[in-house]
Formats: sequence, structure tokens, C-alpha cells
Amino acid sequence: MRVLGLDLGSKRIGLAISDEQASIAFPAGTLPSTGRRADVVAVTKLIAERDVGRVVVGLPRHMDGRKGPEAEAAEKFAAALHAAARVPVDTLDERWTSLEAERALREQGLDARRTKKHVDAVAASIILRTYLELQRSQEDGAE
Repeated sequence: MRVLGLDLGSKRIGLAISDEQASIAFPAGTLPSTGRRADVVAVTKLIAERDVGRVVVGLPRHMDGRKGPEAEAAEKFAAALHAAARVPVDTLDERWTSLEAERALREQGLDARRTKKHVDAVAASIILRTYLELQRSQEDGAE
């Protein structure tokens, strides 16, 4: 089952998708963000096209763990996406993912300031990779 990772932003949505075994996360580009209703429709279409069975949405918490308006908007998006796409949609704390993505791109010799779309897709892949690792560790602990 493929899993889709989303890094929500005001201008674009970073995308990442897993392999069919849900073991590896790959950056998958971005979608322009044009409002929650249109974004849900666009992501629902992508879910159908890519045969996605589960979605994880980055939850942007403050550094002290509190939820702000962005986190509340992400939770509303996740709920709307679940209702529209009829697949499980989880959220995952995404603190530090954009900084980690920028660092990874710099290490590859890319200027993160000039490749914001890449940062969003890499951040989505970090969210997805973290989610997949957590799922595996929970499965291992259950055995």
C-alpha cells in the first residue's frame, strides 16, 4: 500500500510518496495551494491516480509543542481529506522538517532559498519517512 506524505503551506503543498511496501519515501514535487477546498480536490485526485491507501499530513506545532492556527488548519485539512478521499489520514508533528530539508539540499550543493519547491517536497519526504519508521517500530513492538 502506498502512503502519501504532505507538507502543507500557504503557497504550495509538498508531496512525497512511498513505494508499494510503504518502506521508502520519495519526494514527489509540489502542488500549488489555492485554498482548502480546491487543495482537497487536487490531493484526492492524486490519491486515486497513484493508488494511495493512506496519507500523513505534517502538523506544524510551535517549538514548545503547542498547536497554533497552522496546526488547526492542518487538522481541518486532514479531516476534510479523509472525508473526501475515504482513506485513513494521520497527522505527524513536523517541527524541524523544513530546516532539515534545507540542510539536506545544501549538502547536495543546492541553494535552498532558490529551490523552495524542492524544500517543500523534501520536507514532505522527511514527514513521510518519519511516519513510516514510526509505523514499523510500532509493528515491531507489537510482535
